[in-house]
Amino acid sequence: MEINAALKLREGRRLIFTNGVFDILHAGHVQYLQAARSLGDMLIVGMNSDASVRRLGKGPNRPINTLEDRISVLEALRCVDGVVAFEEDTPENLISILKPEVHVKGGDYTVESLPESKIVLGYGGEVVIMPLLQGRSSTRVIRGMELD
Repeated sequence: MEINAALKLREGRRLIFTNGVFDILHAGHVQYLQAARSLGDMLIVGMNSDASVRRLGKGPNRPINTLEDRISVLEALRCVDGVVAFEEDTPENLISILKPEVHVKGGDYTVESLPESKIVLGYGGEVVIMPLLQGRSSTRVIRGMELD
């Protein structure tokens, strides 16, 4: 989805935004996205490009799935209204354009540790830290596959 399409879709609706890699979708991702969506009228997910994932140091073979495949999987979820890819390491530019009412991140972050918090709080938005489903992560799934 292009940024302009997301803005048009948003008109008059409470926008919830989250972002991430979402490389190998698991129950923790789904629960997190459903909980985020429950906070407003629509959920837009910012997705790290393949180059951005490699810069984040997720591992030498990451992402496992291409950007196009990762977008396709997330867009199939009822709780996700759209996915916008971004090339930067953080979604700060995307957030500055979309100005979501709520920016959601997982419990492995704090409001203080997120570079985008300053932007969201600066225009009067809210940052929500969601608890994670314990024991679920793409890295854990990948490690389990390597043991087989």
